[in-house]
Amino acid sequence: MKPRILIIEDNAANLELMAYLLGAFGYTPLTASDGAEGLALARGKELTLILCDIGMGDMDGYAVVRHVKADPALQKIRLVAVTAYAMVGDRDKILAAGFDGYIAKPIDPEIFVGQVEAFLTSDRPPAELVLSPQAATEPDREAADAGQLSHGETIGKRNRNKRNGKRE
Repeated sequence: MKPRILIIEDNAANLELMAYLLGAFGYTPLTASDGAEGLALARGKELTLILCDIGMGDMDGYAVVRHVKADPALQKIRLVAVTAYAMVGDRDKILAAGFDGYIAKPIDPEIFVGQVEAFLTSDRPPAELVLSPQAATEPDREAADAGQLSHGETIGKRNRNKRNGKRE
C-alpha cells in the first residue's frame, strides 16, 4: 500500500488538484480545509507525510507545524509547506519554523507528484531536496540524465528543455 498523505489547504481548488494528482498516482490523500481539521485528522491515522499551506485562516501553517512537532504521536511525520510565500527569505523562515521541506505555488501538475515523492523516498535531509523547476541545479539535471531522479523530476527536466528550445 502506498503511503498516506494528508493535505491541509484552505483553497478548495488547490486542495482538489493536489488530492487528484496524488490519487491518480495511487496514493491515499486525506484532506482538510484548515489547520485544526488537519490536526484532528492526523491523530489516529498512519501518515507518512503532511502537505500544509502556510497562509490559512484561524490556524496557519506555522501553528500546525508547532503542534505537529510538539506531539510525540505526530512529530516523526514529515511536514512540507506548499505555499505561495516565495519572497526572499520565506523558504528559510518556513524551514526554520520546523517544516521539513518547501514546495512553491502555484504547483506544476506535471512535476508535483515527483516533488512529493522526493520526500517519501529520499535519504537526504528533506531541506536539501530541489523542489521547484526554477531551483534546479546542474547536478540535478545530471542526476536526471543518469536516471537517478523520480518520474516527476524527470518530467520537470524535459519541460525545462522544451521551454529553453533544447532537444532531448
